[in-house]
Amino acid sequence: MAMIRVEPTTVQVRTGWLDGRPREVTWRDETLPITRVSAIRHEAAAYSVITGPRTVFEVTTPRARLSLSFRHRSRRWTLEAMEETDTLS
Repeated sequence: MAMIRVEPTTVQVRTGWLDGRPREVTWRDETLPITRVSAIRHEAAAYSVITGPRTVFEVTTPRARLSLSFRHRSRRWTLEAMEETDTLS
């Protein structure tokens, strides 16, 4: 399966103190531990000064693979894409 783009949704993310990597995500009143960070993409030059840079994390949780973005200027996390696992039925 492939990641499905969704309308960007604000989520709560807890990060590690030393490296800033996401550790758990709270979405729809459910807190999911992040078991793996698959990819990190720094998009510093792709945005104007007004929008500011962002970092995109592709992560794995027990329920789904998620694409999370962190906008540095507004300091907000958003969910942008997801792929549900087979065990969700």
